Amino acid sequence: MLLKCDSLIKKFGGTVAVNEVSFEVNDGEILAIIGPNGAGKSVLFSLISGIHLPDSGRIIFQGEDITHLKAYMVSRKGIARTFQLTALFDQLRVVDNLALGFQKMVKNSFWDTIFRTERWRREREQMQEKIMEVLSFVGLEKRAFDLVSTISQGEQRLLAIGIALMSNPKLILLDEPTGGLLQEDTDKITHLIKKINDRGTTICLVEHKMRMVMGLANRIVVLNYGRKIAEGSPEEVASNPQVIEAYLGRKRDA
Repeated sequence: MLLKCDSLIKKFGGTVAVNEVSFEVNDGEILAIIGPNGAGKSVLFSLISGIHLPDSGRIIFQGEDITHLKAYMVSRKGIARTFQLTALFDQLRVVDNLALGFQKMVKNSFWDTIFRTERWRREREQMQEKIMEVLSFVGLEKRAFDLVSTISQGEQRLLAIGIALMSNPKLILLDEPTGGLLQEDTDKITHLIKKINDRGTTICLVEHKMRMVMGLANRIVVLNYGRKIAEGSPEEVASNPQVIEAYLGRKRDA
């Protein structure tokens, strides 16, 4: 077990966005979290990544309670996240965005930077090497020095995942990585997710494209109105009556 969420509750005013949700993410797997719009999937990711704090419940990562840690502290523990809407600096180049993703790994001080010390030079070399590695891995070598505003939406999604990879995370939370993309770009993202997982990184993703989820995930957790209604293999979830009802509605009597 890499991550454990235990009885998480999150309310916004009178709305219960996440209601007593518990599940585990095993080391090395791909876990998908699915559910209709408004089911609480993105809020759940925000709780895990430290953007929001739960009203109650616990989040355990690698045996450590991270429930009340701030987002930057959660990130340094080894959890990276992408968002439904790409959070990129579109007036900077692709390499610049990747460099910003490396900053959480930097240990040099203000004075190291001013005087360009040996530690500063060493970390600069490490950053440059990591940028080239990630560019090659996600397939953006030819776009390295282009402004983000000039690359396609599919390439921006690849870049967002690349930024997450810059910190060598143990767990990546992918929030609708193929939302709004054409099939060709969806296939590229799906292939990249498999590559990342094959390399040993655990992945938890929120996704609405069921064909993609069924062919990619080892296990699936289903949310509806903030509650977990099902969990299991793709085959088990696909045949679950509660899941069918959540997506298709209750069958009318003949």
